[in-house]
Amino acid sequence: MNILLTGSTGYIGKRLLPLLVKDGHHVYCAVRDKDRFNPSSSLVNNITVLEMDLFDQHSLKKIPKEIDVAYYLVHSMSSTRDYQRMEQKCAINMREALKETDVKQLIYLSGIVNEDVLSKHLESRKNVEDELAKGDYGFTCLRAGIIIGSGSASFEIMRDLVEKLPVMVTPKWLLTKCQPIAVSDVLQFLTASLLVEETYGHPYDIGGDEVLTYKEMLLALAKVRKLKRRIWTVPVMTPRLSSYWLYFVTSISYSLATSLVDSMKVEVVCKDDALKKMLGIKTISYSESLERAFDRIERNAILSSWKDAYSSSGTDFNISDFIEVPQFGCFKDERKEDIVDRDKTLNKLWSIGGINGWYFGNGLWRIRGYLDKLVGGVGLRRGRTNQSSLAAGDALDFWRVLYANREEGRLLLFAEMKLPGEAWLEFKQEGDQLVQTATFRPRGIAGRAYWYLVKPLHGIIFNGMLGALTKKV
Repeated sequence: MNILLTGSTGYIGKRLLPLLVKDGHHVYCAVRDKDRFNPSSSLVNNITVLEMDLFDQHSLKKIPKEIDVAYYLVHSMSSTRDYQRMEQKCAINMREALKETDVKQLIYLSGIVNEDVLSKHLESRKNVEDELAKGDYGFTCLRAGIIIGSGSASFEIMRDLVEKLPVMVTPKWLLTKCQPIAVSDVLQFLTASLLVEETYGHPYDIGGDEVLTYKEMLLALAKVRKLKRRIWTVPVMTPRLSSYWLYFVTSISYSLATSLVDSMKVEVVCKDDALKKMLGIKTISYSESLERAFDRIERNAILSSWKDAYSSSGTDFNISDFIEVPQFGCFKDERKEDIVDRDKTLNKLWSIGGINGWYFGNGLWRIRGYLDKLVGGVGLRRGRTNQSSLAAGDALDFWRVLYANREEGRLLLFAEMKLPGEAWLEFKQEGDQLVQTATFRPRGIAGRAYWYLVKPLHGIIFNGMLGALTKKV
């Protein structure tokens, strides 16, 4: 069967792709930026990559006619003013593009929208659902609430709160009810619904067996982690204050925090479990979903993470726009050091950041992260998804990986911290030396002043880091 998979680089899409290939399907992976798409070698013979932008109707002409099923896994948690209009336009473009294909079914993963008053985010999901439902195909809409799995935004936020705060004074929306579902169960619903005509034309809520408040979910996570936690809710915390609370305690961006706070005031509880019975799916408990997530983390086997999405930083760009490091109008700091042991140096380089830190001056890196948070940046809390591998598009603390080729010995990072300009950090093996180059393209006088202000620190940090990367021990 030929399947079109939109959102191939997203949290769900990355996990769904290998399952579809395993079941013998050929998958057309729709991606906006092919430089961010890094499928494993075991998948490449069964996939075709289509670089296209759902907002650009002309680019959707790349979709082949011989499509049997399409998955629509595209959504935004951005708080940009026009994201609702953009999401609706993308849905309309997809619906129109599929008219030129043989598609029999479109499967859309939406949010639970059973309340009379919805958040802007959930309202946008519902609008997308309404537009897609107008198409000339069998439309299957699966509505999920909080998705729990290693790397999911909901899981990582709760983990941050529980592991960092022994005592919490929290907003009253922690008493809002929801029906969490394990990511493995979401994938079951997505694959089991393929060409099942009984699912056409009717939205189905999907969730686990338990209805819990966010407070109960936090306390259950604390129990799994064997941590004692105390939580009090107060009615005086405004949405803005709640957003700042999430932003400073967890690894999410402020724009994402505002969207989440807006949505967390709305109950997301299933009306029924009709689809579960129809497909014969048995969902796992909330506690088991947590245990599975932590097992993945301990084994360094996280398949996808929300942190690698651009929404984690509030940025939105194509890697191809920045992979060529500019040469003119820039400040550069280039340093070289002899490599004693190539394998050890590359092992360190490919494990840099996250829990391993930056090998020198980690206190200064943390201070820089705190300062970035204070001005609305991402800080250092995102860490990294995998502790020993890197690929283009991965988040790495307050950097984004643009290029990572171990054979070449080259790693190129782009800064997502708040800066009066643009910054790149490159590591490249040249002969028996490791060349480390920091490039900064200033924006006006403020950018130039910033460079000269931090230049003395560069001399300390970059020298120490390069030395730590190249020495044998």
